Amino acid sequence: MSVAFARRTNWDLTINPYTQALEEHRNSGKQLLDLTASNPTTIGLHYDQEKLLQALSKPQALTYEPTPKGLLAAREAIAAYYAECGVRISPEDLILTTSTSEAYSFVFRLLCEPGDAVLVPTPSYPLFDFLADLQDVKLVQYELVYDHGWQMDFHSLEQALSRHSQRSGFPETGASPARCKAVLVVHPNNPTGSFVKQQEADSLLRLCAENDLAIVSDEVFLDYSLNDALEAASFASRADSKNEPVLTFALSGLSKISGLPQMKVAWIAVTGPEELKREALSRLEVIADTYLSMNAPLQWAIPEMLAERRNIQRQLMSRIRGNLAYFDRQLGAQKVCSRLVVEGGWYVVLRVPATASDEDLAIAILRQTGVLVQPGHFYDFAADGYLVVSLITPEEIFADGINRLLRFLAER
Repeated sequence: MSVAFARRTNWDLTINPYTQALEEHRNSGKQLLDLTASNPTTIGLHYDQEKLLQALSKPQALTYEPTPKGLLAAREAIAAYYAECGVRISPEDLILTTSTSEAYSFVFRLLCEPGDAVLVPTPSYPLFDFLADLQDVKLVQYELVYDHGWQMDFHSLEQALSRHSQRSGFPETGASPARCKAVLVVHPNNPTGSFVKQQEADSLLRLCAENDLAIVSDEVFLDYSLNDALEAASFASRADSKNEPVLTFALSGLSKISGLPQMKVAWIAVTGPEELKREALSRLEVIADTYLSMNAPLQWAIPEMLAERRNIQRQLMSRIRGNLAYFDRQLGAQKVCSRLVVEGGWYVVLRVPATASDEDLAIAILRQTGVLVQPGHFYDFAADGYLVVSLITPEEIFADGINRLLRFLAER
């Protein structure tokens, strides 16, 4: 029997050397000091278990209310969260989804014909490639450049837009000419930890308004700013600024805000020109109605789960700041490597001598020290010489791992 699978799923599914080395290490029974922690539920945080579990057992959840946008009470709780952050969002401008991945799929389906393009930053999170493939969307990279901090390279952005303003991918579909439909920003970026500054946001809004582009802003780490003086405003509050109204989709959820990735609660906040916004919301409502994916117990529990963010963010910020301070002290005692400026989020980028590929270096570190770090090329860094470390790692593991890592790099 022969089955023809879709080209969109024709990924290279062979195990890469890094994953193979990790499996071998785990199977060996040797100690593993994991400096790649991303799951907040497994790193020793203290949740208000009783309150969260009670919130999931509300009697209202036994009544089925198929509301495409999500239950009003849930959307009102999310709007109240934004209000506490100084952002005015109407509950009617929110669409609930089970994850930001689902939110991306909704937005890509809303905006893009097969083969249309979305501009995405590099370095950035590798999940975008798979999400785009599944929606028949082409990703076009624009660069973030580093010079005592990260900045958007608008020359790179404009060049990418110019190159793909006519056709971009999949002409065999027979559809109308494909073109760029949106610019994606990750605010703050994963893994660089860099925010889109106000001046950059103003330039981006102007560029998008001139070229009929929407903005898709991934803001899952927005609450985790390390710089109190830095303005870390949601793009939901920027879409109507400077008389440059742009249709904007701000994506976030409880995975990072409240450290609850298992609860599968996320949303899309839609802002921008009123007529465009209404049309976008109407179409998104039909998409959401087609799936009706979020379950009732979670929706009724959203107010309590959002309230839990105060407890969880306090613990996470304490750990992030403590680990970063320890890292800086150890870096100050050597001259082999340094770290890049980080403004927010859960990760820090280490710059090391580029004597081998990042993947080969990460594998060597794992095999010789038992320390797991991520190679920069996983995030599309333009060159070798970068490793990514998680700042939410439990403190004892972080300290031991960093000491072994720096000792290994000094002895190479």
